[in-house]
Amino acid sequence: MAVEVILPKVDMDMETGQISRWYAKDGDTVTKGQLLFEIETDKAAMEVDAPASGILGDVSAAEGAVVPVGQAVAWIYAEGEERKAASKPVSEPAVEPQISHSVSEAPAVQPVVTPAPVAQTEIAGIRATPLARRLAKDAGLDLSAVQGSGPKGRIQKKDIESSLVTAAPVASPVQATAPRPVVTSPVQAALNAVWLRQGESGQLPIVLIHGFASDLNSWRMLLAGGTLRNPVLALDLPAHGGSPRYVPESIDAIAASVEATLTAHGVEACILVGHSMGGAVAAVTAARGIVDVRSLVLISSAGLGPQINGAFLNGLVQAKSEASIVPWLKELFADENMLSRAFINATVAQAQDTELREAQAGMAAHLCADSTQTFEIRSSLERLTIPVRLIFGAQDRIIPVAHAHGLPGEVGVHVFRNCGHMPQLEQRDAVLRIIGECSRAAQ
Repeated sequence: MAVEVILPKVDMDMETGQISRWYAKDGDTVTKGQLLFEIETDKAAMEVDAPASGILGDVSAAEGAVVPVGQAVAWIYAEGEERKAASKPVSEPAVEPQISHSVSEAPAVQPVVTPAPVAQTEIAGIRATPLARRLAKDAGLDLSAVQGSGPKGRIQKKDIESSLVTAAPVASPVQATAPRPVVTSPVQAALNAVWLRQGESGQLPIVLIHGFASDLNSWRMLLAGGTLRNPVLALDLPAHGGSPRYVPESIDAIAASVEATLTAHGVEACILVGHSMGGAVAAVTAARGIVDVRSLVLISSAGLGPQINGAFLNGLVQAKSEASIVPWLKELFADENMLSRAFINATVAQAQDTELREAQAGMAAHLCADSTQTFEIRSSLERLTIPVRLIFGAQDRIIPVAHAHGLPGEVGVHVFRNCGHMPQLEQRDAVLRIIGECSRAAQ
């Protein structure tokens, strides 16, 4: 018997949710508990698992669609089972609906939908999706100055992102002999962030900051099947993922944006985990003392010495096709067989976004000029009195493992053999165990 996949209610005030990403497509075979899609509300982003095993079909809500709570977005069929009549894909509605009852009151019945009261922004003559309103608020952006591209001029996520880019132009590639201009955000804009795990009540949140030319989704492979009990919030660095696309003037400036982001998400105390450039940002954020960081985990961290593989940085941001990207991705791993198809596909997809790559090229040229890290975090680590763990791979070809030497004696250092620049994937269980230890020590 076919099983309905509905958009769930994830907070008390939720009336609609936006499908931000599908992890399975129509016709895929899925298993119960498998991650199906991600939804965003005004308050958070949540992952939704498959309620049953079978074949996914009749997907009726595309990525970006705003859907009422309780509405079916797909069905899961048994092998050979006749499908229902496919619905017309849901696009962003002109008016946001509300549900006349909660999902828990009638979980198996299609809810009755009535027009919602006009949102406050619409009273002022401004139409915007809930996600667009939240992003604008986080970035300090006046919605009245944004041109909407949705139905009836409705402002969407991409309109907010475009406005931020317009306000802070991205540095374009220039000849190697010419200086690349540094472009900074006109406001201390918060960064794109997603709650990857709800966690258990009373547990400190873990905040994850990815490395250069990656995004927050790269952490999902670490968390898959993990046993962390904490809420997990992942951020996109500036010029990465869904964050504003500008070239930050310093690691301190990025740390300030991290602080603004954590404030926007109500995070007062946390455990910070950073990879590569994200490690440097995490260390500086902890040392600034504005956020109550209880413990710090740095994975293949930048900022511990001047050397860095500049050819890798430049080659990766310039590569456009799978054929040119894969050789650079292999540099990340001690065993190139660890390079997964999903990892390749995600990187190739990013490479098609010219604007994104141009911003990242500017960031690399400024913060890692002439294959030299122009920032340092050793002084930050010396000021810290919290538990700090540093994780490195002995075969790291991006940042020399020798940078792990000479740190304060209180810093715990883990160097894994047969491991490159990606310990969170190459030594996944060990890294999860270390993060878990730091979490327990910080409670």
